[in-house]
Amino acid sequence: MWQQLTSVIVGTFLTLFPVTNPVGAIPIFYGLTGATTKFYRLRQARQTAINVVLVLGVFLLAGREILSFFGISLGVLRIAGGLLIAHTAWEMVTARQRLTTPESDEALDKDDISFTPMAIPIISGPGAIGVVIGFAASNSGWIDNIGCLAGIVLLGVTIYLCLALGEPLVGILGKNGLGALNRVLGFFILAIAVQFIADGTVTLLREAAPNLLR
Repeated sequence: MWQQLTSVIVGTFLTLFPVTNPVGAIPIFYGLTGATTKFYRLRQARQTAINVVLVLGVFLLAGREILSFFGISLGVLRIAGGLLIAHTAWEMVTARQRLTTPESDEALDKDDISFTPMAIPIISGPGAIGVVIGFAASNSGWIDNIGCLAGIVLLGVTIYLCLALGEPLVGILGKNGLGALNRVLGFFILAIAVQFIADGTVTLLREAAPNLLR
């Protein structure tokens, strides 16, 4: 049991980490909080991590009901999630901004950026939400659900550490270094997207023609 639980925790964390890309969120976070105090930044980092855990946890627990309500199959969800993740990866590889100019201007005027834009849509965006709904649909028991929740909490801790301690990283790597790291992560996220689309396609084919793929 413990081996299975550990495997689910690690698998959940490793799948969500590149998709949420907390490292790529560091320069955005410090760009929005650069004129504030260190206490404010730490509080915003902590609340951002909490909000990400809450958002992903809610979609994990309600994932099956959401799919049932909209009549969406697991195969379709995986393909749609793969396309969203691929879009995110492409933006990272091509160095496109994760926030539009109007969104960035609005965020600069907000006192609390922990929910929007940091938690949604920067970190726990549609791609990450699609991944956890996929987890919910494919989980087979309480061990899988607890493991996924624990993996999400571990991700939240990592997000807090990245945002709270990320200022030295910004100074060491600079914009060019962070850009290069973001592109490398984008490549791995694109690979995850292709895997999701492939798995979804196989699932749909099995549903349409059970004897075709054995």
